[in-house]
Amino acid sequence: MRAIWKGAVSFGLVSIAVKLYSATEEKDIRFHQVHRDDGGRIRYKRTCQVCGEEVTYDDIAKGYDIGGGEMVILTDEDFADLPLTTSHAIDVLEFVPAESVDPILYNKAYFLEPEGAATKPYVLLRDALTDSERVAIVKVALRQREQLATLRVREGVLLLNTMLWPDEIRKPDFGFLDEDLKVRPPELAMASSLIDSMAGEFQPDAFTDDYRAALQEVIDAKVEGREVVQPEEVEAAPAAAVDLMAALKASVERARAARGEEAPERAGGGGEPTPISAARSAQKKAAEKKAAKAPAKKAAEKKAAPKKTAAKKAAPKKAAEAEKKPAAKKAAPKKAARKTA
Repeated sequence: MRAIWKGAVSFGLVSIAVKLYSATEEKDIRFHQVHRDDGGRIRYKRTCQVCGEEVTYDDIAKGYDIGGGEMVILTDEDFADLPLTTSHAIDVLEFVPAESVDPILYNKAYFLEPEGAATKPYVLLRDALTDSERVAIVKVALRQREQLATLRVREGVLLLNTMLWPDEIRKPDFGFLDEDLKVRPPELAMASSLIDSMAGEFQPDAFTDDYRAALQEVIDAKVEGREVVQPEEVEAAPAAAVDLMAALKASVERARAARGEEAPERAGGGGEPTPISAARSAQKKAAEKKAAKAPAKKAAEKKAAPKKTAAKKAAPKKAAEAEKKPAAKKAAPKKAARKTA
């Protein structure tokens, strides 16, 4: 990793020199815009809308539109004069319980590494945060912008989480919030039962980005020159239950089946079929029909194969006849010459 910022954590009268590293990275597959015909890269020129000339980065400044076609231009000198007192420091403002910070405020994460002789005070702050079970609220200036952030411990390292300002969080304004909707107690009890049946410990490693993996396979196939295999069609899911209670009951049974638990209705060996059992029987019938069609399709392909072979054998005969015809035409002038002699 490469440090993107250097500064110091100001903790009371203690100053801890640190380096800042990005703690996360995006794994998206990136593409370039290219010409479809020859694969050439598409380039964009920076041109001035007024004079039409191409502009270099050195001649580009920041402009703030004040409306009415008027623009205020700000230069690097204007930004340099701004009173960013924390330009090279992470100032600890207070310590608060971690649960008091709404997760929606979190923006980006950075690792902090001690620099030089700052290892001991770094470890002191880390252990103090761990014992207190609190996070530090700090201010830091990154990329010419002052940001609010938290400082906490993760895997023995201080982690800086920049946060959005409160006025940057949108307020939800949806019509259903003003409606007087009432949920029946049995529906709420069934929903709670569903949550309990699906409860577990979150393990991020158990989840994968299936779309990115499939896209990478397509790219690899293009590189290797092999044919891309089209995935099998997924059978349509059973129609959703109209009754909310029935849908919740079906969800609970599905969760129990995934855990290997036997449904109460089936424990006694009786009971009416549920939406889950009905869907499973429908899927089983569809699989049996698909298996029955497969041998018939293979037999038809085997019968059609000899026709293709016969067509291939007929092709060389046509080519041979085509070669004989020009030879006959060329021989005609010689016979005419002998008659003249």
